[in-house]
Amino acid sequence: MADIHAPSVGLPLRFILTGLAALVAGVAWLVARPIVLSGYHYSPEVVAVTHLFVLGWISSVVMGAIYQLVPVALETRLHSQRLAQWHFVLHGIGFVGMVAMFYIWNMKQVGHFASALAVGVGLFVYNLARTLARIPRWNVVAAGIAASLGWLTVTVLAGLYLAAAKCWNFSPFNPLAQMHAHAHLGGLGFFVMMIIAVSYKLVPMFTLSEVRSASRARWSLVLLNTGLAGVFVGILVSSRWKLGPALIVAAGLAVYGREITAILRSRKRRSLDWGLMYFLTAIALLVPVATLGVVLAWPGLPTTLRTAQLESVYGFLALIGVVTFAILGMLYKVVPFLVWYASYSKAIGRHKVPALADLYSPALQAVGYWLFLGGLLVASMATTLSHESGARTGCALLFASIVLFVVNLFKVLAHLIRPRLEPLVLTPAVAST
Repeated sequence: MADIHAPSVGLPLRFILTGLAALVAGVAWLVARPIVLSGYHYSPEVVAVTHLFVLGWISSVVMGAIYQLVPVALETRLHSQRLAQWHFVLHGIGFVGMVAMFYIWNMKQVGHFASALAVGVGLFVYNLARTLARIPRWNVVAAGIAASLGWLTVTVLAGLYLAAAKCWNFSPFNPLAQMHAHAHLGGLGFFVMMIIAVSYKLVPMFTLSEVRSASRARWSLVLLNTGLAGVFVGILVSSRWKLGPALIVAAGLAVYGREITAILRSRKRRSLDWGLMYFLTAIALLVPVATLGVVLAWPGLPTTLRTAQLESVYGFLALIGVVTFAILGMLYKVVPFLVWYASYSKAIGRHKVPALADLYSPALQAVGYWLFLGGLLVASMATTLSHESGARTGCALLFASIVLFVVNLFKVLAHLIRPRLEPLVLTPAVAST
């Protein structure tokens, strides 16, 4: 994963550590203010904390990881590390300012900071587009990444439109419908699409398997892209027919699940480590998320307190249950490899170096996994029932899981600062050769 094609390790780690800081802050916010989950989901505070998760945590980590993974997975070089460094600066300024301005509901300033973030996203998309343009082999991974970059571009443009519409009150669309449509563009179009695309490379790599049906993998992307386009339009115009596109999305996810299952059944590495358990559990959570999406798209579904809370559960499970859990799992695979490669690859044969699994604690991974699942279940149930103290309890469990993840990650990063090299002890037979 770290080879001649990859950028320096500092570039992805900068994004990842920024994202982790935002994740800790976001979950702590939910513990302190569980009304964000148990109350109505359209308020300045809810919009602010949502963007802290979406832009500060998820986007930061996904973009940082993609800078590392795409050149390696597609066997080419990143077009420009300098553009990526400028992207990091603009991204940090943009999302911090947006969260603060959303909280005080100053939409004019939201637009200003969103413009800075949009320029950063433009650099990211351009950088990746130039990188994709010179790949030696175009495959389903490249197609999925290209699609996710396209949806990211549309998401950012839609967000800028929303901010401008709020300032000058000119939009013909329902404000809540606009927000929901915008959310689906980013959540499903960029995050889920990117996770699916890279999983077609990473899951076979980490399990010693291969994509079993290229046709099935392509169809999963075709159905997802087609369904998302319909879902976006259907939500935006408040159409009674948005159930059709929602079912197409669900079908795409089902085809994806079928291919991942086939990959796992044919794997040569039979045991699944905790990083893969995190990721595969996140993929399994697509089932309740897709089910909720179909229910909420049902024609004539009444707008009640309960359905409003189901919308909150839907968003919470998608962002925290699916996307966050998947990212944590992949970080447990990606970051140790990056650190090990940077600290120990050149010492092989000259020193005794630790194994990859020696860089972190599997016990902390296991405890964190069950705390996360427990917190997700409790918080989701409490959100459904508008139960504020239950939401706080669930989020506290999630916070404990995230703290264990951060502790484990810093155990890994410590090897960058102080590599643990030991003298290489040769046996007499080896020494005499």
